Amino acid sequence: MATLDDIDVGSSMTLVSLNGARTLRRRLMELGLLPGTQIRLVRRNHVGGFVEVEVRRSRVSLRLSEARNLQVTGVTS
Repeated sequence: MATLDDIDVGSSMTLVSLNGARTLRRRLMELGLLPGTQIRLVRRNHVGGFVEVEVRRSRVSLRLSEARNLQVTGVTS
């Protein structure tokens, strides 16, 4: 299983699980990142250290350290 920080821009996938501290998991779930949700990686910025994902017709920016806590499957380009 891959983590969100390993995925190429433009790929769609299904979120499988959230790892990390309880406060981080709660914050991500409040943003709509729930297991079973379809997400798409829109943009990656290595200089600033973030990724932008589209989830439920909204865009959310995450730090790469946060993206490492999201396990995904079913990656399609």
